[in-house]
Amino acid sequence: MAGFFSQLKQGLSKTRQNFMDKVSQVLTGREKIDEDLYDELEELLIRSDIGVKTATDLVAGLRREVKERKLTQAEELREVLRELIAGILEKGNPPPLSAAGMQVILTVGVNGVGKTTTIGKLAHWFTRREQRVLLAAGDTFRAAAIDQLEIWGQRSGVEVIKQAEGADPAAVVYDAMQAAKSRQVDVLLIDTAGRLHNKVNLMEELRKIKKVIAREIPEAPHEVLLVLDATTGQNALQQAKLFQEVAGVTGIVLTKLDGTAKGGVVLGIQGETGIPVKWIGIGEGADDLRPFVAADFAAALFDGNEGEEAEV
Repeated sequence: MAGFFSQLKQGLSKTRQNFMDKVSQVLTGREKIDEDLYDELEELLIRSDIGVKTATDLVAGLRREVKERKLTQAEELREVLRELIAGILEKGNPPPLSAAGMQVILTVGVNGVGKTTTIGKLAHWFTRREQRVLLAAGDTFRAAAIDQLEIWGQRSGVEVIKQAEGADPAAVVYDAMQAAKSRQVDVLLIDTAGRLHNKVNLMEELRKIKKVIAREIPEAPHEVLLVLDATTGQNALQQAKLFQEVAGVTGIVLTKLDGTAKGGVVLGIQGETGIPVKWIGIGEGADDLRPFVAADFAAALFDGNEGEEAEV
């Protein structure tokens, strides 16, 4: 959608001030590249919600490039840092518009991150591209989650497969798999409960759901998307590590990037977990969830002057 880069640039303005503007302040006026400069940069990176490991890796990368390129001016580190960050971000890839057979997408995440809303926005995104979509209300722990998913389904003209509150989520998923196959849909989006107070129960529930899915389509689910709230910063990184352990996450959906100074967590997530960020949310509207494009994100993060106003 035209204008999305401008929206992304605006949404990342606080992150840019918290991160790149401070990097520029550290580099400006320095006459040489020395240990004090490396130390200052590492401390700044750690404070910018990037995470200790990713910050350390970035500084190690700077050291390596300075030596290989024989750089002497501190200001030259800005472009090198940009290149290193772009390399981390490029782990994310936009999803295909279509593929052979039905695509089953399982969504996971704690309560309060916008998981159900994200599923609704994904349904909107796929239906706008003439994909036949079906929703499965697998979060039977909260009646509100079922109601909310139905509202999003109505907005996009998408059917929701559901059962009563407290029903077995695996049973809901079974019904949804049968309905999706009979209706020959292109994309089945499955919601799941977000509670984390008992990791054993969560693992068992997800295991049952995955077993049901795989019994109907052996290679499914094709994606396990973890929804994270960017405003929680390092907490989002910890959630990513936990769900990576229990759910076999294949991609991240990072919501609420607009207006937060903690957007640097994108780097921490990809740098420390290896899980690519595949979608980002920068607003409340149905069109404000979009596939993650590394080049646009990097441009908006650094100076906001190089993105493309293109349809994704």
